[in-house]
Amino acid sequence: MRAYVTLDLETTGLEPRKDRIIEIGAVKVQGGMVTGEYATLVNPRMEIPERITALTGISDEMVQGKPYVREALEGLLEFCENLPLLGHNLMFDYSFVKHNAVNLDMDFEKEGMDTLKLSRILLPDLPSRSLQNLRVHYQIPQGDAHRALEDARTTYKLYERLRQEYEEQHPELFCPVPLFYKVKKQGPITPAQKRYLQDLIKYHRIDLNVEVESLTKNEASRLIDTILGTYGKIER
Repeated sequence: MRAYVTLDLETTGLEPRKDRIIEIGAVKVQGGMVTGEYATLVNPRMEIPERITALTGISDEMVQGKPYVREALEGLLEFCENLPLLGHNLMFDYSFVKHNAVNLDMDFEKEGMDTLKLSRILLPDLPSRSLQNLRVHYQIPQGDAHRALEDARTTYKLYERLRQEYEEQHPELFCPVPLFYKVKKQGPITPAQKRYLQDLIKYHRIDLNVEVESLTKNEASRLIDTILGTYGKIER
């Protein structure tokens, strides 16, 4: 029986180009049994939106002193080894990891399986195929919903239930497939951008909700444009 790693993330939003990872949860499965887990909060170096804290329970205070994304991803990549991934709406989680990995010069090319795609094919009559609705449908117990490790555990249990019920009739659906997500590397903020941004913040007395040093070149450019459009230029 194949081995795989179930992956789930919590993030500050839905767009990997501008939002950030705040928690990683992963479960290693071999022979249908859990053989290891990896979990960490991630300091996004920005304020966590209130709506995300309300959804996940993860606050700014909780991520203080936690690893930055480079250290967190190094641990994840080591944990995953060369195993395929499993996820519920897997491309969402994969896109965030891939986006950060490319920016940090890390290699993350994977095959994967998606319980959302499986459930759409195998359970077409259900009114919803969200992870939580499928958990209730199969009476899978869970602790904290919308926390990465708990959701990864639930996804593993859901996959094994689907596999037990349907793999014999539909073995092709349970084979990992290559995951394709193209990412263009974004370099870090330039020294000139950093100086100008810091001058704008000081001049307009702006309380920024993100660490300037953590910005990419593109993020810094968008932020500068936003400040100029909102507050105007520095008058000499």
